[in-house]
Amino acid sequence: MSDRGFGSGPSGHVPEPADRWLLVAVAGMLSFVAMLDMNIVNIALAAISDSLDVSAATAQWAVLAYQLPVVALLLPVGRWLDGVGQRSALLVAAGGFTLCSALAAAAPWAAWLIAARLAQGAFGAVLFVLMPVLAIRSVRPEARGRAMSVPATLGPLGAVTGPAVGGLLLDHLGWRAVFLVKIPVCLLALAVAWRAMPGDGRLRALDRRSLADAVLVAAGVTVLLVSLTLSYDAPAWLLLVPAAVPPLWWWLRGPGGRPVTGALRASGAYPAHGAVLGLAAAFAAMHYVAALHLQRDSGFTATATGLTLLAFPLGMGVAGPVGGRLADRYGARPAAVAGACLTAAGLLLLVPLGDGWTPLDIAWRLALAGVGMGLNGGPTQALVMGSAPPERTATVASTLQLSRSLGFTVGPALATAAWGLSGPGGGVTAGLALAAVAACAAVPLIAVRGRAETAPATGPSGTPAPGTGPGPGPGTIDRGHRHAGTPAHAADRASAARPADAPSGRPARERDDQPGSRPGDEPGETTDAAPAARP
Repeated sequence: MSDRGFGSGPSGHVPEPADRWLLVAVAGMLSFVAMLDMNIVNIALAAISDSLDVSAATAQWAVLAYQLPVVALLLPVGRWLDGVGQRSALLVAAGGFTLCSALAAAAPWAAWLIAARLAQGAFGAVLFVLMPVLAIRSVRPEARGRAMSVPATLGPLGAVTGPAVGGLLLDHLGWRAVFLVKIPVCLLALAVAWRAMPGDGRLRALDRRSLADAVLVAAGVTVLLVSLTLSYDAPAWLLLVPAAVPPLWWWLRGPGGRPVTGALRASGAYPAHGAVLGLAAAFAAMHYVAALHLQRDSGFTATATGLTLLAFPLGMGVAGPVGGRLADRYGARPAAVAGACLTAAGLLLLVPLGDGWTPLDIAWRLALAGVGMGLNGGPTQALVMGSAPPERTATVASTLQLSRSLGFTVGPALATAAWGLSGPGGGVTAGLALAAVAACAAVPLIAVRGRAETAPATGPSGTPAPGTGPGPGPGTIDRGHRHAGTPAHAADRASAARPADAPSGRPARERDDQPGSRPGDEPGETTDAAPAARP
């Protein structure tokens, strides 16, 4: 296994002799339940309102109370996870998520339910960030595509299947079962992680500065998320979006934001983040517009609409494992680009959607787009996560998840705006065209490489891993330039001279206490230099 394996702390990982696919399965299971919770409760809001004797607006907070902390806390959680033991973090987060599910199911009144969902959202944010990190650190570099395809496929499938699963549970067992259904999966994941994950350090509380940074970024993201969500029904809420800028700008310019932007610059991952946001927005806009059209304009029943839209997740589920294998064999970037092209093609073919289309006419186009998303998800995550500095893997994972979450939120808001501006009869075409444009824009963003090419990744034997040779071939990881005589170049030579299983000589936290590369940088941050090559 590579240096990204689990070991003695966040920055000094001791390689493992073999892949740990059970832990990859844990990453997939917990990604599924965390994303399932984003949508599964929507179908039960009316029943919750009647059972707890509250208004529909109050019941809506059973959804928002989970979604807001999940998205708002992603970046602070990523920074925190880079400095703590990740086995401990996973056990606490999964255990807390499970406990909050039980508390929500047992809620006797609305305040109890909302409080349980707020806490569950905080634990969910940890799971969102930690699952891709767990997957990529559990395997060797040459198996990253297959590993990343597991959470990258199962997570979105959880979001898509949430309403269907929730509807079945609501009809047969009542609304409390919507919260209980996740508990067996979480308990199984906890048992596997407890046995299979080696200890790698303890948890630590956030210091005062980190708490202030968390408040800033959470405030900005919350304002952005609330304004976009409420704009579906009342576009005037979009006027609130500028209020999100000051706290986010203050955070980006401060010691909490510089490590994040530095890690993204070092990995050359900005374009890929834009592609992730674009594809997520394209999917969300398409799903929103298509569902409205099929039920309101075409007269489809709810069952027919659900079965037709099911073609997308079916295509995605089938293609997800294939995308991982293609990434490991031919390189992550070609596989990701091919997937984005198929998604764009499927959505372009869907733009002329009219009243005379049959369910089959719509389903095969959705299936094509779903196959593209399945091929794209794992390779894109492997591309971004594989290029992240090892001491900032969770930070980069948090930015990737934030991009996806914002895409899911922005897509329906923009589709609604396009629908309203297009006039009578043109709303469907405008919304679907917007989705297709977003998907097409993602293709060049994935195809473009970062600032420079890094040295080839190596396997456990020291030989280049398959698909990771020098030059612009498939599998090459994008990073910043390294020049002879720079600190990064010197670190490369020192890292290459040290055996793969040799410790760095100092504890991770002690190394992180060294001054940054620029005045004002957080200790331990070298924002302009690329990270040292890994043995």
